[in-house]
Amino acid sequence: MTLKGRTVLVTGSTQGVGEAFATAFAAQGCNVVMNGFGDPVQIESLRASLSRAHGVEVTHHPADVGKPEEVAAMIEQAHARFGTIDILVNNAVTRHYAPVESFPTDKWERALAVNLSAAFHTIRLSLPRMKERGWGRIINMGSIHSTKVVRDRVDYMTTKHAIIGLTKAVALETAETGVTCNALCPGWVLTPHAEGQIARTIAETGCTRETAIAELLLVRQPSRRVIAPADIAAFGVFLCSEAAASISGAALPIDGAWSVS
Repeated sequence: MTLKGRTVLVTGSTQGVGEAFATAFAAQGCNVVMNGFGDPVQIESLRASLSRAHGVEVTHHPADVGKPEEVAAMIEQAHARFGTIDILVNNAVTRHYAPVESFPTDKWERALAVNLSAAFHTIRLSLPRMKERGWGRIINMGSIHSTKVVRDRVDYMTTKHAIIGLTKAVALETAETGVTCNALCPGWVLTPHAEGQIARTIAETGCTRETAIAELLLVRQPSRRVIAPADIAAFGVFLCSEAAASISGAALPIDGAWSVS
């Protein structure tokens, strides 16, 4: 398998799973368009280190993907520089915790825009050139919560369910082309968000980091193992291989058997 010379756009790729995707595809010889917020110095350091380590071109676009006009500007810039986006990873996400009756309406609208509409816009703007070239890979980030529901997270539950519908719709429309569209549905991954959960558990109980992780896993993943962001990215790289050319429209769990428990 070789992806050398392909161009990849990963939204929300300045940390966590998105950063792991950017790293994995750069290691495959792909040019990478990063996107996301954060400290400009740290983002530039990450961008430069990926480019230097793998001999590829890595750029960063600061688009707020919750704003369609900024998504369009990002796609236009990527097309102008690289000609096309061969691989699209929709990873950007926002979340808020509150019961539905007291859920802030601005947080709801923001989640719809970032978690769902952003993927619609990146796909609609990238797909025509993928079809022209007869090859493309679209990876949407679902979640264990695309199927398993918890309380007080109506924005995340709704959008992660909906992203599966979007994935299937695009897969059906592209079934006779060289483009595939799939969703990855991770369980509990060791991301900055998870680190926050660990820190809160330690603060509340006074336990060790190892105990906090074990307690958080106990109510989640039957495997009792933390999932690394690199594991998610590696699965995404596989979906871009010729071996995965007939996999499309799938919601693929990476959750240590959480979804079957």
